[in-house]
Amino acid sequence: MATIDGLNPGTFGIYTFDFEHQPAARIGESARELEQLGWRALWFPEVGGREALSLADRLLSATERLTVINGIAQIWARDARTAQGGALLLADAFPDRHVLGLGFGGTPHAGVKPLAAMAAYLDDMDALQPPATAPLKSPVRRLLAAYGPKMLGLARDRTAGAHTYHVNVAHTAEAREILGPDAFLGVEHAVLLETDADRARAIAREHLVPYLDTPYNLAKFRRLGYTEEELAHGGSDRLVDDLVLWGEPESVAARLRGHLDAGADHVAVQVIGTAPGESSMPSWRRLGEVLLDG
Repeated sequence: MATIDGLNPGTFGIYTFDFEHQPAARIGESARELEQLGWRALWFPEVGGREALSLADRLLSATERLTVINGIAQIWARDARTAQGGALLLADAFPDRHVLGLGFGGTPHAGVKPLAAMAAYLDDMDALQPPATAPLKSPVRRLLAAYGPKMLGLARDRTAGAHTYHVNVAHTAEAREILGPDAFLGVEHAVLLETDADRARAIAREHLVPYLDTPYNLAKFRRLGYTEEELAHGGSDRLVDDLVLWGEPESVAARLRGHLDAGADHVAVQVIGTAPGESSMPSWRRLGEVLLDG
């Protein structure tokens, strides 16, 4: 199993948007409970609300052992110097607990190519002189959000590995082949603990609306093998069932393990169907019983 430059986040972690809507005190309480339940890694995105490195600091400060992973920090939200400086401070303050996941994200300038922009950003980070302080207790660890072969290759060559989002098991196998045996591969997957097919698919389609309405996501799904018919009208049952795993915890867990069989080192589980301001904790508790050891 590949690690993140020697850091092992466990086999399963949590990916959540929940902290976009919770007050700071509740964020800390939630993170502590997840740690107590046995979850070892917590991933969260940056979507224009909570600032990525500040939220990482809040989660790390509230816990003792939890690995906190930006999934992702948008490169358009801060320049390379700011990102490197923030990551250096987190690495020093919380040794071997933070991973800076970087991604194109956001709304870039017209005509800018994601691969070129990411490569230039990494160049700028790497060119910075280290601070004139005592040696860090742990290194800055980086991952890239990646889907296509070239971005996966950049992740392999310039960082500890890749983080994928809304992909199927077939893509995980392809990504492992590109990354090779040594780079880390973390795969996000959405789940819903709902056994009624009609209700589950209705909630899943609501979750997928923004992803089926943006050109780059549609292009990604076409490359995953879904037809134009399957991408229309909220997505076919096959598309929905591939991208959102629903059912009892045991059946969801069995399908999540398909990513591990295909070459993933880690699966970050995103619970959907939780209203803004509410907590996914009940589902995290139930999933912990079937996904976590001990």
